[in-house]
Amino acid sequence: MTDHIEKILEKFSSPLSSEKGSAVFEQLKRQPADSLLALIALCRADKRENKIDVGVGVFCDDQGHTPVMKAVKAAEVHLINTQNSKSYLGSVGDVVFFQQLMPIIFGTEYTYQNRLSGLQTPGGTGALRLAFDLIKAANPHTKIHYGKPTWANHGQLIAAVGLEAVSYPYYKAETREIDFSAMMDALKQIKRGDAVLLHGCCHNPTGCDLTLDQWQEIGAVIAKRGLLPIIDLAYQGLGDGLDEDARGLRLLLDQLDEAIITYSCDKNFGLYRERTGAIYVLSENKTVAEKVQSNLTSLARATWSMPPDHGAAIVRIILESDILRPSWSTELQEMQHRIKTMRDQLAQADAYFRPLSQQKGMFSILPLSSEQITRLRVEKAIYMAPSGRINIAGLTSKTLHPFIEAVKSVL
Repeated sequence: MTDHIEKILEKFSSPLSSEKGSAVFEQLKRQPADSLLALIALCRADKRENKIDVGVGVFCDDQGHTPVMKAVKAAEVHLINTQNSKSYLGSVGDVVFFQQLMPIIFGTEYTYQNRLSGLQTPGGTGALRLAFDLIKAANPHTKIHYGKPTWANHGQLIAAVGLEAVSYPYYKAETREIDFSAMMDALKQIKRGDAVLLHGCCHNPTGCDLTLDQWQEIGAVIAKRGLLPIIDLAYQGLGDGLDEDARGLRLLLDQLDEAIITYSCDKNFGLYRERTGAIYVLSENKTVAEKVQSNLTSLARATWSMPPDHGAAIVRIILESDILRPSWSTELQEMQHRIKTMRDQLAQADAYFRPLSQQKGMFSILPLSSEQITRLRVEKAIYMAPSGRINIAGLTSKTLHPFIEAVKSVL
């Protein structure tokens, strides 16, 4: 009898993990590695001195270095010397940072201030995730329509929230231009209440931006169809300039009752690892805006509780300073000029690269096969995304012509 009781006790005292199939994480499926992150690792491991990295999506100077902007470094020094607490700021983050960005995004003459809500987020990715969470909370059956191709992480973020993603035509690879007529035909078929994801400027990965007339036409269709636009504004200032890069967005918003804007300070402030962003939501009226604000705050609280403060504090200090703000603006203009110069030099060097001069921002897609892209990596030590996307800002005056000759050698 005693032996029987001991066996029963032993069974119940055994760890659950010893039971066949009871381990929780054993049920997980291995996820595929991110192709771009894998490419970065390959490039770092490559010991060839002539390697050229046009895969990673960061701005580089003419020495191939991603610098800390002078205004950012000065703001950090000021922050260290004056910050007297590390206490929580709350789920909305730095309110002054959020407010200081508004005239940069919306201009100085917008009339819908009382219809805007939003908060600071951990980068543009955090803003997008919160946007999709908000949409799902409002209507879990909403579909998110995105232009093809788009930033690779857009699809993953939409899927992670549990919403359905549907593509529409945007870029015509044969002509290396926007397929605007096909895009408009697709937008006119989208169901009322669905969301349309748009790139505010410096389209990633194509570099092909909408004209102001095209923004106007899209706004008219969105308003007529009752669609919700989500404008991803991640590269403001790197196309034609701060104001110029936001004009299409502003034209769109002037026509609409509702919209979501997701913003990133990664590129135009060089704050990649600081995770500094914001989400702005335009609602039909002030009452709805207040309801949206309560939902955004609740969702943020349950997701990250409070966004990291360091990057937002730096941006706030820069934008509030009569000295640092002009310094930052000048540095940003120099970055934009460098990208444009690289584009123009590529276009002038060979007809194959000519379309790049008409495109904007850091990225373009080269019409290369996967075999050609592999040959460039193996034979020439040139690293680019599997899609053929290249980062123009990854080139320097020293690597420009070797890059051109290498690409021509595989055509």
